[in-house]
Formats: sequence, structure tokens, C-alpha cells
Amino acid sequence: MTVIAPPQGSQRLSNADDVDAVPRRHPWRWSGAVALLVILALFLYSVVTNPNLDLVTIGRFVADKRILVGVGLTVLITLIAMVVSTLLAVLLAAMRLSKNPVLSGAAWFYVWIFRGTPQIVQIVLWGYLGLLYQKLTLGIPLTEIVFWQVDTNDLINAFVAGTLALTLNQAAYSSEIVRAGMISVDDGQREAAYSLGMSPVYTLRRVLLPQAMRMIIPPMGNETISMMKSTSLLMVIAVPEVYTAATAISAQNLKQVEMLVVASIWYLFMTTVLSIPQYYLERRYGRGSSHALPPTPLQRLRRVLDRSKPGVEPAPPTQTTKVIAE
Repeated sequence: MTVIAPPQGSQRLSNADDVDAVPRRHPWRWSGAVALLVILALFLYSVVTNPNLDLVTIGRFVADKRILVGVGLTVLITLIAMVVSTLLAVLLAAMRLSKNPVLSGAAWFYVWIFRGTPQIVQIVLWGYLGLLYQKLTLGIPLTEIVFWQVDTNDLINAFVAGTLALTLNQAAYSSEIVRAGMISVDDGQREAAYSLGMSPVYTLRRVLLPQAMRMIIPPMGNETISMMKSTSLLMVIAVPEVYTAATAISAQNLKQVEMLVVASIWYLFMTTVLSIPQYYLERRYGRGSSHALPPTPLQRLRRVLDRSKPGVEPAPPTQTTKVIAE
């Protein structure tokens, strides 16, 4: 027979023995918040009332067709560069961790070259590739047999050159992030997969990478945002992204500061939008971690709405019972 007995000490205490729990107050926390709000309000007021800043021009050009085309091109370059560079990064990380010295050395050399030279230099070199090779030819060396030939400037225009430069440079940095995530996975996971007869490629795809994503997603999200801002460097090879478009407009209306504000507004908007999928990806791949996942913004809003409904009271804490088996 099973008897459920109440926990010891469950008798109601007398009024004299009750303890009044008073939450600790934080006056300096509120004072600091008020001070920050005041400073922010003063800064915004100084910007709005500044006679040297033409707000009308900002409002007129923030939705200009040339700016919108530049925004679309910026997003397109960012997506292409991040997708291709991530695939290359996984390949390079696997090569770095390989026991084959040729593969490991080739991956190390790639990372050494692209991390050791400035990104803007790589962009300019790709943009001026036609000065080194006027034509790209596919054929048999030392013979006159040519299967395919094309003018370099026709094949690698400014858009392609900028995308290639950003992609190859980002792959070097992302490969180190992927390698760090793969190293963080316990070696026993790989050994267990091999003992089950899994191939190295299948182990990488189904065992190592899913566990490493918890370490990879946060820095890769930062790299994506950094990539979007790095597209402004393509101005040196005349790619008409958002910063180049804003600079071209400012050369006509002589409103340099206003057009910089327009470009900054769009960069802030795009980076904010990119932060949303990063947030949910971190939650998805962090489900197996030891710490509890924070509520999403929708969950927080739902809690606030539930509390504001009349007649809805929070559920009382559950009592712990003791089960005695006979």
C-alpha cells in the first residue's frame, strides 16, 4: 500500500512567526537609468536642432531609388559571400584537422595568405585582375590547342570581383571559427561514430557539425554582420552598393554628412534584421546546453499580456510531497 504523507513542517506558522520578505531596493540602478535617458534625450535634441544638419535631405534620400538599389545589392553580396564562404570554411576546417599533411598544409597556406593581407588590397587585386591576365584560357599548355577563352574583364566584372574578394577572405576567418567549434566536440563522439562504421564524411556531417554549431553560430553571426559592413569597401572598384550610392549622391548635392546618415540608417536596419535569425539559431542549437534558454520576445509579450488580463492570477507554487511505500 502506498501512503502519501505531507512534508514535515507543513503546519501553518503563527502570525508571530511569519517572516516579511522585503525585496532589496536598488536606488542607484534607477538613478543611473534616468541619467542615461537624460543624456540620450539631450543628444537627440542637439542633433534635431542642429542647423548644420539638413533633416529634410535625409528624409528625401532615405528612400531614393539609387539608395534602394544599393541596399539590395549589399544584401545580395552579403548572402552570396556568406553562403559560399561558409561552405569553403567547413572544407578548410576539415582539411586543417585532417591527418593528411598535404591537405592540412594547403588549408594552412590558404588561411595564412588571406588573413595576412589587407582585405582592401585583395579587393583591388581582383578588380585589376585584367591587368595581369588579359584573357582566361582553358587548353593544353605549351600547345596551340584552346578549348575555351574569354576576356577577363568580361568574365570578372566589378560585382564578381568584389564578391570573390569578400568570399575568399571571409572563408579564411570562418574556417578558424568552424575548426574551433569542431575541436570543442569531445573526441569520444568521433571514436563512437567510427566504431559504428560511419565514414569520416558522414561523421563530420551527422555527428561533429551538429554539436559544434552551438559554438559556431554566435561568432558566425557576428561575421555576417561584419561582412555586410565590409561591402562598403567595394567602393574602390565602383560596385554600386549602398555606401557607394550615397557617396555618388553626395558628390552631386554636396550633402556629405546627410548622405552618411542615410547610409548609416540603412546599415543599422539591415544589421538589426540579420540579428533576428541569429537569435533563433542560437536558441535552436543551444537546446541541449545545461543553462535554461531565455524566453523569446514573443513569449515575453505573451506573458505581459497574460498578466494584464483581469482575473488571471499566477499559479501558486506546488507543494512537495513525500511518498512512502509499504
